Amino acid sequence: MMGNMDIYNKVREVPPEAQKKITAGRLKGFTDINPMWRIKVLTEMFGPAGIGWYYEIIDKRVEDGAAGEKVAVVDINLYIKHEGEWSKPIQGTGGSMLVAKEKNGMYTSDECFKMALTDAISVACKALGVGADVYYAKDRSKYNAPNGEGKSGEQPKPDAIIEPQKQKIRSQIQQLNITEAELTKTINAKSLDDLTKQQASELIAKLEASLKKRA
Repeated sequence: MMGNMDIYNKVREVPPEAQKKITAGRLKGFTDINPMWRIKVLTEMFGPAGIGWYYEIIDKRVEDGAAGEKVAVVDINLYIKHEGEWSKPIQGTGGSMLVAKEKNGMYTSDECFKMALTDAISVACKALGVGADVYYAKDRSKYNAPNGEGKSGEQPKPDAIIEPQKQKIRSQIQQLNITEAELTKTINAKSLDDLTKQQASELIAKLEASLKKRA
């Protein structure tokens, strides 16, 4: 039987050829990981896609952003076969701009859902420790605030909740007739901003289950 950290330690290191430093724009200074490297890691650890691991898309949606922008969001469940048994769902939420405000005007992407899916897979893989050394080394990720700092000059939490997730949660609690203050108190958080993307994804699933029970 494998130890608790065996998978994590086997997949945490990212080879240099799978890393790319982002040198310009809002994400300058961050490290991008080649998405095919994650697929390779999953295949090496668990077997071919569909046999040793697979994912299912549980939701695809478009959320309104600021100033007319729109975000494509994809929620997935990732499953791995470990020691002959399938795992419980490993959730991941990914996002990519569908309509973005750029220097020359509004831009519409025809690959936003593909990129959001890739992002969701990367989020789910983080729970297994895939690429952990890159994310943990600088204690930051592409989801930090654009200026690299949070309130009072503090470094924001890595992999922080994204705006579409906040909007989804607020919509759900409105339907459940719960205030945001009541919700955050029950999950021991000062605000929704304290959540990571993974925690937000799990909370969305729980709230969705509560809504289905009421239906």
